[in-house]
Amino acid sequence: MALRLGFIGIVTQDMAASLAFYRSLGVDIPEGQDNAPHVDARLEDGVALAWDTVDTIRSFDPAYEPASGGHRIALAFDQGAPDRVDAVFAGLVDAGYAGHVPPWDAPWGQRYATLLDPDGNSIDLYAALDAN
Repeated sequence: MALRLGFIGIVTQDMAASLAFYRSLGVDIPEGQDNAPHVDARLEDGVALAWDTVDTIRSFDPAYEPASGGHRIALAFDQGAPDRVDAVFAGLVDAGYAGHVPPWDAPWGQRYATLLDPDGNSIDLYAALDAN
């Protein structure tokens, strides 16, 4: 059997704040779930994102402790064009979200920027520099 990614799970301290961030990023998350213990959404390419509250995780893993000291994994979203990286980054920072690394031209040929979601997870925005 081929290895296939089923979903990306995000553990959150505040479901409403996390969903608001990802909605601002462009994820289509149905309304009315801000107080749910678990939420699923599917990206246009078919990859699923899932959110669980810390309490939900602790319901089956009582010793669970959120990671600390920096991110251990990052989610990277292709913006399609370098100017979109700048625009989306600026829009999210203007909306009050934490910009971590402002847009820059990476030596591997991409426009790149990093934000932090409400739980401190690293959210990267990128686009090929020759995309314009």
